[in-house]
Amino acid sequence: MTDISEILGAKKFYLLLSSQLCALLQGTLNDSSLSYQVIITCDPQAIAEFTHKLEQHLDNSSPWRKRLIPYIEPHLPQSNPLETHFYSRLWNILVPEFSETSDVMYEGLRTCEPVEEALRQQVAQERLLNQLIGQIHQSLELSVILETAVRELRSFLEVDRLVIYKFREKYLSTSESEKIQNLGGLVTYESRVSQSLPSLLNVVAEDVCFATIPEYQHKYRQGEIVAIEDVERQYSASLCLSQFLEKYWILSKLIAPIIVEGELWGLLIAHQCFKKRQWLESEKAFLGQIGEHLAVAIYQAQLYAQVQEQKNTFEQRVIESTQALRDTLIASQAANHSKSEFLGNMSHELRTPLTCIIGLSGTLLHWSQEGLNLPVDKQRKYLDTIQNSGKHLLDMINEILEYSNLQSGKYVLSVRYFSLTKVAKNVMQRVSDESEHRRINLELDLQIEPQKDSFSADPERVQQILYHLLNNALKFTSKNGKVTLRVWLEKNQLCLEVEDTGIGIEEEKIPLLFESFQQLENSRRRVYGGTGLGLALTKQLVELHGGTIEVESIINKGSTFTVRIPSQPQNKAKLVSQPEKNQALFTKNKTIVLVESNEEIATLIGELLTAANYHFIWLMDGTKVIKKIELLEPSAVILDKELSKIIEINDSLKQYPETKDTKVLILRNEITSKEWTEISKMGIDDYLIKPIQPNLLLKRVNALIFNNNES
Repeated sequence: MTDISEILGAKKFYLLLSSQLCALLQGTLNDSSLSYQVIITCDPQAIAEFTHKLEQHLDNSSPWRKRLIPYIEPHLPQSNPLETHFYSRLWNILVPEFSETSDVMYEGLRTCEPVEEALRQQVAQERLLNQLIGQIHQSLELSVILETAVRELRSFLEVDRLVIYKFREKYLSTSESEKIQNLGGLVTYESRVSQSLPSLLNVVAEDVCFATIPEYQHKYRQGEIVAIEDVERQYSASLCLSQFLEKYWILSKLIAPIIVEGELWGLLIAHQCFKKRQWLESEKAFLGQIGEHLAVAIYQAQLYAQVQEQKNTFEQRVIESTQALRDTLIASQAANHSKSEFLGNMSHELRTPLTCIIGLSGTLLHWSQEGLNLPVDKQRKYLDTIQNSGKHLLDMINEILEYSNLQSGKYVLSVRYFSLTKVAKNVMQRVSDESEHRRINLELDLQIEPQKDSFSADPERVQQILYHLLNNALKFTSKNGKVTLRVWLEKNQLCLEVEDTGIGIEEEKIPLLFESFQQLENSRRRVYGGTGLGLALTKQLVELHGGTIEVESIINKGSTFTVRIPSQPQNKAKLVSQPEKNQALFTKNKTIVLVESNEEIATLIGELLTAANYHFIWLMDGTKVIKKIELLEPSAVILDKELSKIIEINDSLKQYPETKDTKVLILRNEITSKEWTEISKMGIDDYLIKPIQPNLLLKRVNALIFNNNES
C-alpha cells in the first residue's frame, strides 16, 4: 500500500466510498516536525481522479479492482443528513472544546487555523444549502423559502443588507444583438443587519440608471456573478446610479442572477454598507449556488401555480357544465310541465264550446223531431250561441295549427299591398262585440295620411297580429276600461301600438309573455281562459316579417304593446284604384270552377262563392275534367287534388289561349316554404290551408279574379 501511496503522491491515504458519502484523506509526513500534512476532501471530481489512478495500479486479480470501478466516474450524491453529520463530527474532532490537557494533545492544530476556518465555512454552507433544499422539497410557500433564504444568507455572509430584485418582465432573448426593453423591476425581499439602514423593499430602480453599464442585461442572462468592491469608483461615470447607491449607503455589492428556465427572473444582491469589502471566490460561488437553488424553487412554484390554475379552470368548467346540464334538465322539465298544463287547459277550452254546440243543437233537433214549435227568438238565440261557440272553437284550432306550422317552418307569407285603414277597421269591427260585452271603450287612432295608406306585407298576418294584441288587451282590462289601437308609419316601417288600462304585468314576468305554452298565472287561465299561444304566435308572426315587438307595463295601470314591421319586398305589386276596381266588378268573368271530391267542402265553398255573387261550378274528379274546364273558360280554378294531378291540370290550362290566363288556387292540408317556392314556379297563383276560413277564401278569390292587391 505504501508504494502505491507514493505513486499517488501521498505517504498515507484513507478512501471512503459509498452511495451516500465519499471522502478522501491524504497525509504526507513532515520529516523535520515529525507531523503529517493532512488534506481532506469530499469533492467528487478529485475523488474520481484519485480512484482512477488507484484502479490502474492494482493487479487484475485484486478484489479491490471491481469495487473501485463504479467510482471511477464522478459520483454526485444528493445532499443528505449523513453528509451533514459527517462534516459536523469532523469539525468536532478537529476543533474540540479545549480542556486543560488539550493543549498537549492538539498543540499541532493551533497552526492550522486557515484549515479550521475553511472547514467551518464548508460545514456552514452545507448546512444552509441543506436547509434550503429541504424547504424546497417540502413544497413550502415560495414566499417562505425566499424570506428564509434572504435572512439566513445575509447572516452567513455577514453582509449588511441582502435583497432579491425581481424583474417585471420575462426576458426570453439569448441574442446579444437583441435589446431588452423595459428592464424594470423592484426589490421584493430584504434582510438588514440593522433597522437604521434605509430599506430597499419595494423600491424601483430607474431604468435610465443602468443605460451606461455595458452589456448589463446580457452578462446576467449568461449567468455571470458580478463582484464590485468599490461602487463609487465603478459607477463614477453614472451620476444617476451613483446617487442611487449613495442614498442607500451601498459601498460594495455582490450580485448573482436568478435564471428560471433560461429566463432572467431576478437578481440576488448582497450589500456592504458600513465599509468596503473584498469579495472572496468562495463567497461568489456560494451566492451563485443559492441563486440556482432559488431558481429551482421559483420554477417549482410556477409549475405548481400552473397546475393549480389548470385544476381550478377544469373544476370551474365541470361546475359550469354541470350547471348547464342542470339548467337544461330544469328547462326540459318546465317545458314538459307547461305542455301538460297546456293540454289540460286546452281540453277545458275545447270542451266548453263543444258542450254548447252539442247541447243546443241537440235541443233544437229534439224539438223538431217531437213536432214542437220552439219560439223563433229562442231558436235564434240558440243558433247564435252555436255559431259563436263554433267560431271560438275554430279560432282556437286555427291558432294551434298556425303555431304548429310556424314551429315546423311550414309557413309562407303572402306579401302584397293592402290598405292599413281597412285592415285596422276590420280588426276593430271583429273585436267590437267583445268590447261592448265587456263594456270597454275601444278606440282607433289612425295617424296615416290618405296617400300613404298602402303598405306591403301579408295583410292576413298583420290582421292576425292586431287581433291577438287587441283580444289580449280586452281580456285583461276591467269593466269601463279603455283599449286603444294606434297605427302610424315611420319611414319605411309600419308601427302598431295597442294600449290598455288593464291589470298590468310584473316586470320580471314580461319575458314569459312570448314563451310557448306559457301564461303568467294559473289563476289567470281559470279566470280569463285562452290557449296560452296567442302572444307566442304573435311574436313569431312579427319576426317572420323581420319586425320587433316590445312591451311596457305598470301593475294596475295597464300595458302597451308596440310592433314595428318593415315594408316587405315583393315581385308582383300592382295597385288598382277604387274606380278601376268597381269597373272590374261588372266587366270581369266571375266563373269559378272547383275540382273537389269531398262533398262537404264543395258545399261550403259553393255557398260562400254563390253568396258573393260568383258563378260557381263544381266538378267531381274524372277523366274529362280538363276538357270541361277548357270549355267553361273560368276566371279561376280551385283544385283540391294530389300534387301530380294539380300539375297536370295546370299544364293543360296553360297550353290553350282560352285558359292560359286562368288563375289557379290550390287547397292543401299543409305546405312548406320550399314546397310553395317550387309550386309557384310552375304557374300556381295562390294556396289555402284547410280547414277553409270563409273570409280568407273570399279575399284570395277576389285578389285572383280582379288582379287586385287590395285585401
